[in-house]
Amino acid sequence: MYKVQTLNKIAKIGLDVFDDKYTYGDEVENPDGIILRSFNMHEMELPESLAAVARAGAGVNNIPIDKCSEKGIVVFNTPGANANAVKELVIAGLLLASRRVVQGINWAKTLIGEGDQVSKLVEKGKSNFAGPEIQGKTLGIIGLGAIGIRVANAAHALGMNVIGYDPYLSVDAAWRMTRAAEHAKTVDDVLAKSDYISIHVPATKDTKGMFNTDLFKKVKKGVRLLNFSRAELVDTDAVLAALEDGTVAEYVTDFATEELLKSDRVVCLPHLGASTPESEDNCAVMAAQELKDFLENGNIINSVNFPNCDMGKVSGSRVTIAHKNVPAMLNQITDVFTKDGINIENLTNKSRGELAYTMIDTHTDVTDTMLADIKGIEGVIRVSLYTE
Repeated sequence: MYKVQTLNKIAKIGLDVFDDKYTYGDEVENPDGIILRSFNMHEMELPESLAAVARAGAGVNNIPIDKCSEKGIVVFNTPGANANAVKELVIAGLLLASRRVVQGINWAKTLIGEGDQVSKLVEKGKSNFAGPEIQGKTLGIIGLGAIGIRVANAAHALGMNVIGYDPYLSVDAAWRMTRAAEHAKTVDDVLAKSDYISIHVPATKDTKGMFNTDLFKKVKKGVRLLNFSRAELVDTDAVLAALEDGTVAEYVTDFATEELLKSDRVVCLPHLGASTPESEDNCAVMAAQELKDFLENGNIINSVNFPNCDMGKVSGSRVTIAHKNVPAMLNQITDVFTKDGINIENLTNKSRGELAYTMIDTHTDVTDTMLADIKGIEGVIRVSLYTE
């Protein structure tokens, strides 16, 4: 019996992935796995039983990744599960950045009480909210992952020219992107050509504050900026200064702060990117499937701290080892099998930075002594046994 703790309300369609081999709920103790959305785990004591955490969403800043890695706990997210929901909101953001719709609505509400004069006042004041059409304009996209690709295709369908930048653009992603889009070689190429810029990169130490004072010096004057990715990608002081001097015409973001809310040139949404029932369902199902496959087979798909590693369903016995990515580790692990006269039927080893993951299949029973010998190898973090 597997035990899964839910730290947030998870869509029923996701929890239905767990069959009668599972016990799940928010009161579960000593869980094998955790599934959550936005719950902050940073102050939480991680139980020794915990093997995996699945985030029903893309962002994992609410999960102590380093602490999990030290304990060999695999952390999953669900990239692409909410991509369509975010894409649709970005398209709405393009229009909000152009036509000053929000500002116009807010102004119109101030006319309450004017009675028969409202129509006349509207005609007189509407010129304050004029804005350009997006057709024929150039949209620059920084980051061509699951969301960026969808935004590129939708913007092209609306008549925009599209230029994108992503140094890590995958072959699969490239196949899904419209051929009409230009793939820029540098960020500067995008900045110089774009009337609109939409950011779709993860928040890392390298991308934090990437839209800063120096970068705003390189953009096309009057650019309209959209950030539906992460708040920390855009330096607040820098973007407010750019709005003040006209470098940036409008800023639309899904991440509100008091400073941004004070600006008439900023449209702040309350983090609505994935707030659709379809997105919540997709994320819940994907997270549950990732967690279930790991707990039953040791397979890793869409982890943010360990490498992807998949050998299908268990047939016989399977040993998985989370370990440091150091020389001679694989030889030491296989030596344990050799010493006990056990034939290895299948083996895969993948690495990701300082961490690695090894999976070994055999049709011979694996003893507790063998598992202890592997766990005793310097650099090994966690050893698990799976059987049919």
